[in-house]
Order: sequence, then structure tokens, then C-alpha cells
Amino acid sequence: MGKSFLAVLISGVFFNAANAAESQPLRIGWVYALANAPALIAEKEGFYKQEGLNVELKSFGDGPVISQALAAHELDAAYIGATPVFQWFSRGLKGQIIAKVNSGQAGLIVPEKSDISTLADLKGKRIAGVKKGSGMDVLLRGVVLQQQAGLIADKDVHVLSMPAGNMPAALQQGVVDAAFTWEPFISEALLRGDAKLLLDVNQAQPGYPWYVLMALPEALKDRPDDVVKLIRAHQKAVNFINQHPAEADRIIADAFKLQAIKNADGKSFPPEALVQEARKRIQWSVSLTQQDGAFFEQLMKDSQALGYMQKAPELNEFVDTHWLTKAGIQ
Repeated sequence: MGKSFLAVLISGVFFNAANAAESQPLRIGWVYALANAPALIAEKEGFYKQEGLNVELKSFGDGPVISQALAAHELDAAYIGATPVFQWFSRGLKGQIIAKVNSGQAGLIVPEKSDISTLADLKGKRIAGVKKGSGMDVLLRGVVLQQQAGLIADKDVHVLSMPAGNMPAALQQGVVDAAFTWEPFISEALLRGDAKLLLDVNQAQPGYPWYVLMALPEALKDRPDDVVKLIRAHQKAVNFINQHPAEADRIIADAFKLQAIKNADGKSFPPEALVQEARKRIQWSVSLTQQDGAFFEQLMKDSQALGYMQKAPELNEFVDTHWLTKAGIQ
């Protein structure tokens, strides 16, 4: 017996709605950090198109800003730090981490001629950090200051919040004594000879995961095929960065509009040298490991201890590795 007119009409509505969702570009945000280069590489090298994926890529200055865009449902997915994912999850935005982007990136720098030579020397000093409550802020206050230096932020040291782009000038002008920042800002300061690296966070937490690829529940539910395509394009981009470093460094330097640098001795460094320097602190990979999960749990404990989050979700509530399996990766 044939379908009723109503049944045909309803099925047609759902079919058209699904088609409409698939035809819309997948809106992907990314935090403007060199570690998130796979998002740009996937676009520049055509990996999204190879997967048959139509994307709309948009950059954001930091985790809190991109989280607001996700909360407003202006994005479907994002290259973002793990910390804002679980912090916002605890507030009701049920985003899921579906892949890793990188490990490493952060460092504590001081002026080249500074007498600060150990973390203990930071006591009573002023440190430039990013927005309070952000992932980098949790990393600074929890892992770096409390666990590694034995110092309490805002008691033993003064943390001044400012955009990462303002930190080099603040350091040079003596507004702050140290800066906790990421790439490419660290490499720019080191190659210019303006600063020295007091701590690479990899020394404290070897191979710690930082940026992740996450998606909102609506994208996971309504566009599962596109989510799988996104992960596959992401994997291709990570492979390209790791397997073709010289070519990738040129593309990244151009995409981030990095400038050649000359140090005080007159030695010049081309833009791609900044990316080569940054590779000392950044590694790119896609799979999520048990070690990654353990670090996310540590960040959740620190977020709670700092008063940035009331109740921590369970790890398996916001990390879903089955998407990597669907994409044939893990």
C-alpha cells in the first residue's frame, strides 16, 4: 500500500531539511595561534574541497571570544583550546572534542638582559597573561606558577591581563617583568634577541595537548558526514605539516603574514624561520590519547580550584573519540 499524502509530505520536508543543512557551509572558527595552522593548511591546500566539504573559515583572537561565537551558534565547529570546551560544557554548551590539533605551544619569556633566571625569581614580579579564566590563564596559574614555581598568582606574583600582541612592547618598556604567551610571539621575541625563554611548558608537561577540534551537538547530529569529512581534511593537513615541513613553513608564514626579522647584530631571519623556531615547542597530531585525557582532567581540577568552573563534567561527556574511528583514524 502506498504512502499517504501526509507521510510523503513529512518525509519530503525532512529530506529537504537535511539537504539544506548539507548544502550550507560548515562554519569553522579557529583561535589565531600558529598551533592551529592545520585549519589554514586544509584550506590553502584544498583538503576541505578534496573531501567534498564546503567550509566558512573565521579566525578569532582568543578562546573566550570564539566560545561566545559558539554559544551564539554562529559556528558549527572550532579549533580551540580544550579548557573553554569543558568550561562552557559545564555551563550548558555541550560541545564535543572530536580530534586533537597539537601538543605544546606556550612559554614564559623574560627580557634578554633580565636577572630573572629561575621560576623562583618571579616572586614579587609582574607577569603578562591573557584574559582571566582562559585556557592559557589556567595553565599559567595552575601548572606554571603553582605546580612548577610554588607561587600563588595575585599573591606572590602580579598577573596583568593583556592581548598577546601587546606583550612584547610591555616587556620591552618594563611594564611587566615576564610574559606568558604562545607562538608565533615567542619565536619573534627570541629571534629578535629581545627575550629569552625562562620556561617551555613542555619541560613541565612533556607533550601536553592544547588545541583540539570540537563540534557543537547540532553539527554532530544533523551533519555527521560533514563532521567525518572535516576530521579527514584535518588529518591531511596535519600530515602535510609533518611530512613537508619546508613547504608547510612557507605557507604558514605567508598565511600568518609573518615578517622577516633582524636582530641587534644585524642578522636577518626570513618569515619561515619563525615557524621553524616555533616547531621546537609545537607538535601536530590528530589522535586523542589517555595521556591527553589525563591532562584535560588536570586542567579541570585547576579550573575548579581557581573558581572558574563549579562542577567538572566527566571526561567522556565532552571527549568523543568515536568520530576519529568513523574517519578511519583511531
